[in-house]
Amino acid sequence: MQKEFLFAGFGGQGVMFAGQLLAHAAMSAGLEVTWIPSYGPEMRGGTAHCFVVISDSPIGSPISKHPQAAVVFNNPSFARYEPIVAAGGVLAYNSTLITQSSQRTDILLLPVPATQIADEVGDLRLANVVMLGAVLTAFPALPLDIIKRALEEHLPERRRHLLPLNLQALEAGAAHAQRFVQPA
Repeated sequence: MQKEFLFAGFGGQGVMFAGQLLAHAAMSAGLEVTWIPSYGPEMRGGTAHCFVVISDSPIGSPISKHPQAAVVFNNPSFARYEPIVAAGGVLAYNSTLITQSSQRTDILLLPVPATQIADEVGDLRLANVVMLGAVLTAFPALPLDIIKRALEEHLPERRRHLLPLNLQALEAGAAHAQRFVQPA
């Protein structure tokens, strides 16, 4: 089993944290993991993306030309990465901010009003965790309980007070995505 993810957006949207959280959770589950970040030249507001590959065997490449799951947070990332999602894959996107649409019929398009959901949970900064909960419901690479444990273990000390809201955001994203997932 090998699962390939791409997270993309502007710096400051929590793109890297979402990828790191997934990577930490996979390591805690005893899986092989790679996390490769890429930043634009700006500190905030520039482009940012990362690849996360998790596997139960050694990983040949930390980057995927056609990731099975893409999680995008803004219009430029949608335009850039929508065409490369592998057929049969998932494109989860923050529909609160993204105005573009896709004509692809060979992938699951997962619109998640992540900013709106995060606001309802209590903090706009949690849109990234909403998106992670949604994509892992549509593309179940790891159970949410492992992600919750990773949040408890890796949330920076200065953000520890946000742990309950992070857990709520993860569940809210999962609940939203459930409407798009076919029962097995």
